[in-house]
Amino acid sequence: MRAFVVKERRPHEKRVAATPETVKKFSALGIQVIVEAGAGSNANIPDGAFQEAGAEIATDMSSVRDVDVLLTVQRPSGDDSPDPTTCLKVGGFLIGMLAPTAEPDRIKQYADAGIVAFSLEFLPRITRAQSMDVLSSQSNLAGYKAVLDAANVYGRAMPMMMTAAGTVAPAKVFVLGAGVAGLQAIATARRLGAVVSATDVRPVAKEQVESLGAKFVMVESAEQESAETEGGYAREMSAEYQEKQQKLVRETLEKSDIAICTALIPGRQAPTLIKAETVRRMKPGAVIVDLAVEQGGNCELSVLGEVADIDGVKIVGYANVPSRLAADASALYAKNLLNFLTPLIDQESKSLKIDWEDEIITATALTRDRQVVHPSLTGDS
Repeated sequence: MRAFVVKERRPHEKRVAATPETVKKFSALGIQVIVEAGAGSNANIPDGAFQEAGAEIATDMSSVRDVDVLLTVQRPSGDDSPDPTTCLKVGGFLIGMLAPTAEPDRIKQYADAGIVAFSLEFLPRITRAQSMDVLSSQSNLAGYKAVLDAANVYGRAMPMMMTAAGTVAPAKVFVLGAGVAGLQAIATARRLGAVVSATDVRPVAKEQVESLGAKFVMVESAEQESAETEGGYAREMSAEYQEKQQKLVRETLEKSDIAICTALIPGRQAPTLIKAETVRRMKPGAVIVDLAVEQGGNCELSVLGEVADIDGVKIVGYANVPSRLAADASALYAKNLLNFLTPLIDQESKSLKIDWEDEIITATALTRDRQVVHPSLTGDS
């Protein structure tokens, strides 16, 4: 078998879908890995490191043909020339974070071309899939980096400092959303000495937040009993609940120095948690970091790729935050891909052998047998 690791071409994307470590392990599984020249340069992995691990370097993508697996971070753009998916043989696998709901026509093109596409954002939240969970591995880094970005923009110190000249009060950090990114943001802000509070619609988050030393802020409501999906994500709440939540968030934000927004619903527009009027009531010098900006943003005034200044309040809307830690993000993501592919390889024949009834496969497969099969794209969900 042959696997091709493509160089990412989307703006702000510095990650790569393989590392020398995973190349060695793929080779042991009987997979010859081909890496496009320069694919790892933004993650501090030179072509020579891939070659030493046993990979072949392709200086011209058009020369790569009939590969069994195409490994990518993001969905290849339809504007790419040549299109990386043309390197796949009919029945070949495309594996990555394909964001299918953003461009369903592109997924239909994969089906028409006979490509079997897997989108790893749809991995089920089960124990067996934890080592493959790309959203968790990347969100963990995003939560950490969000606090560092906030500290960089914030014009004051984070921890309490007692000096002969006086005492510096600790920063008050408010984390909106206590999923993987939010919990890492809490832990990082606490390590930097901030006083931290957090909110989430899921009651189960209370114990996790408090175990990290933060105060849990939540609207009490019977609706919370159904606030978590079967996949472990937060469910979109009713308009009445959202109104109560916004009031509580507004009151907490007015007292906060830094807000870290992490609330996302997979495949949907990010919920609006911070309205424009709330931003204008925050302290001058306060900072908001919006990790949901690429899905519309948790803050109404976030601007993708920019640091907006609204009456002295800075709103950080950096794109693709995990990619800002490209080396570590690539290492974790590449390991996720390896862990996804390994059970699909028959050890005796060294070929792909798929159990199409496996819940990991049924959850992530977008196309098969020239058909779009995922319920979120066929209207069967």
